[in-house]
Amino acid sequence: MLVAAAVCPCPPLLVPEVAAGAAPELDAARAACSDALGVLAAARPDLLVVVGTAEPGGRGPFPQGTPGTFRGFGVEVDVRLGAATGSAPERELPASLAVGAWLLERTGWADAPVEGLGVADTLEPERCAGTGRELAGRAGRVALLVMGDASACRSLKAPGYLDERAAPFDAEAARALGTADLAALRALDPALARELKAAGRAPWQILAGAAHDTRLTGTLLYEDAPYGVGYLVATWS
Repeated sequence: MLVAAAVCPCPPLLVPEVAAGAAPELDAARAACSDALGVLAAARPDLLVVVGTAEPGGRGPFPQGTPGTFRGFGVEVDVRLGAATGSAPERELPASLAVGAWLLERTGWADAPVEGLGVADTLEPERCAGTGRELAGRAGRVALLVMGDASACRSLKAPGYLDERAAPFDAEAARALGTADLAALRALDPALARELKAAGRAPWQILAGAAHDTRLTGTLLYEDAPYGVGYLVATWS
């Protein structure tokens, strides 16, 4: 069953080498992510699953030891999903899971085996719920690291330009994640989320499915929209 979860944003800009001169702007977000991972470790899980959206080639399960890289962003930074296992993974982590792997390496994660799951940002809410239930049943004590951004339409310079619907959408997502409101997360509109470029919708709804029949409580650790993109950090325990 699900015993803990951490929700973190997944922009490659979290990696200081990628952000370069702008790196200090996300120091508070990085600190919140580290605190969130501490909650996962304190839950003593038997298995940690990192969930994030991915393009078609990056969907599906990723075993422990799968490598990822940020070389496509012009920096020589490589990561690995948990400890190496000696087997040769067939493919690299998608960007969202690579950011998750970087966070785990940064905090020295060694508390449980780690796996990854890449999903489509268009995954229907019903399938999200089913996927979450399946993940929760993978071990006696399961923890999730849920990687996903809120809207990308919070300012004129945002990737999706300014959309007046973005701030209310993000506020409701932040409230739901901060209070572990499963019904509110399940009610997030996939079509609206896609229009607002909110890649976190599907992972958040997977989390809601995994938390079914639990009594986890939520805490919102960070909420901001640098670069016009909504970034949220929350913990469930």
